[in-house]
Amino acid sequence: MKMHLISVLTCSLCLTLNAAQTEDWLPPLPAWQGSSEALIKAKTHPWISPAELSGLTESPDYNSTISYLRRLVDSSDLLEMEQFGSSAQGRPLYLVKASAALHKIAQNPQRPLLLVQAGIHSGEIDGKDAGLMLLRDIAHGDKARLLANADLLFIPVFSADGHERRSATNRMNQRGPLMQGWRATAQNLNLNRDYSKADAPEMQALLGVLNKYQPDLYIDVHVTDGEDYQYDITYGFNEPFAAVSPNAASWLAKLYRPAVNRALEQAGHIPGPLVFGVDSKDFSKGISGWTASPRYSNGYGDVRHLPTVLVENHSLKPYRQRVLGTYVLLEQSLKLLNEQGKALILARQADMQARPKRMVLSYKASEQPEFTDFKGMAFQLKASDISGDSYVYWTGEPKLYEKLPVYWDKVADKEIAVPTAYWLPPEQHTVIGRLKLHGIEMTTLDKPVKVSLQQLSVASHRFAEKPFEGHFMLQDARFTKQSISRTLTPGWVKVSTDQALGRLAVALLEPTAPDSFFSWGFFPGMFERTEYFEPYAIEPLIQRMVAQQPELKVQFEQALAQDEKLRNNARERYNWFYQKMPYYDQAYLKYPVLIEP
Repeated sequence: MKMHLISVLTCSLCLTLNAAQTEDWLPPLPAWQGSSEALIKAKTHPWISPAELSGLTESPDYNSTISYLRRLVDSSDLLEMEQFGSSAQGRPLYLVKASAALHKIAQNPQRPLLLVQAGIHSGEIDGKDAGLMLLRDIAHGDKARLLANADLLFIPVFSADGHERRSATNRMNQRGPLMQGWRATAQNLNLNRDYSKADAPEMQALLGVLNKYQPDLYIDVHVTDGEDYQYDITYGFNEPFAAVSPNAASWLAKLYRPAVNRALEQAGHIPGPLVFGVDSKDFSKGISGWTASPRYSNGYGDVRHLPTVLVENHSLKPYRQRVLGTYVLLEQSLKLLNEQGKALILARQADMQARPKRMVLSYKASEQPEFTDFKGMAFQLKASDISGDSYVYWTGEPKLYEKLPVYWDKVADKEIAVPTAYWLPPEQHTVIGRLKLHGIEMTTLDKPVKVSLQQLSVASHRFAEKPFEGHFMLQDARFTKQSISRTLTPGWVKVSTDQALGRLAVALLEPTAPDSFFSWGFFPGMFERTEYFEPYAIEPLIQRMVAQQPELKVQFEQALAQDEKLRNNARERYNWFYQKMPYYDQAYLKYPVLIEP
């Protein structure tokens, strides 16, 4: 009887959820119609994509997606498929190459290369179905001209395991498709937080693609949550005023954005900036403009000198509208590379050849806003009997917010002088291996070398209270610096900053950088002491020290007066002296990576 009752309750819940697929709990939806709807093929078309069969309301599963792509690739001399890795659960990861010169697609300085990636968050799968349609039109339509002077790499599903964790109830804040994948991988890793640390096998495989093909433009397609607004296709990149790669950022700002916005508008879409509300309950207070750090695709691309556009389609717009807008953006990106791709290649080369003496590691928001007219939606604050608080109710009515404040992340927060090199001891296998995955050049000593270096020691630190992306991150770490001269033995690894990826090396090895290996907690051993003292041994040693150095007693008494913990803890009193003895662990709290100024 109890089992029957549970079954009835479960079925009732299922029926409720299934009946709610109209998504009528979401804000009212303004009507939309655009010329991009002509991109959808009739159901009788021989190469209609799986999503088009549903009128762009459903998205195919992984096997159906790859099956369609295999047939498409087999039917065209312009396409080729390659497995570039495997997911954590063993699913093969594929990319499709589209080129009029397939055998020359890798690192061809005469043909700019676009890498489009879909499904890094597989619930946000718009890019996959837009890409399938675009590849179909290149192979069997009138879009082959897009490959006249440019090439395309297309990753249909980056997070394959997340893609197959499909459900109609994965994303309550998003309008379609009917079945949506999961945000994280099977290892519960968010791939768009993994670029710098590269824990996931999927990310490690992607870094191999970046090193092998050296794309000139990288587009990462997402769907955003948050406030309601009129824009259906929003996108962004690290702006020129806060970019590690200022030449490429200028190309994106001056050439890419105007061309893509114009194409989207002509197709009936409303393109907008990638921004976030300052106050979730009062949109009129303004929006924040983001400068991404290297854990994200656009931040990583900036520090790697790979121009990267983060596309965030608006989750409250229908799947059909979002897919069509993505198609237009991707098509226009290829068109622009055909016309202005060589200028982008030159901009990238200028960034890779630059050797600035200083580097900003992170930015914070400016207190002085800029102002813009923003196409938003009207809202009301409603009282909630459930939460006891108020919440925002979006009315679905378009509203122009004139001269809305924009607070850009453009003020340097942490900045350093770029060192000559970083030196890693041979036992740091994991970090050395990750640097290799990123494609960073390094040399290994085969004979002793005496070097003038800087040794950093942690003066204070705090670990996060809970894990984030599989790590306990370091927070509020502060360092002291000591100049030393040291003879390094064979096996030590030198990472020079005088290389194309020198700024990436700084971002990964400078411990105060927000996404450095140190910040992600890759050096836990430096925070552990494994040798200690016994009172019977340290007591006579302290008496001997004080007799030989009377000033120590004065210093100790001053410390007692200032530190209550020291006064009330016998072990801490011993430890005060122990830290001044040669028996103390000299590697404790020492950052194992040495810095050559």
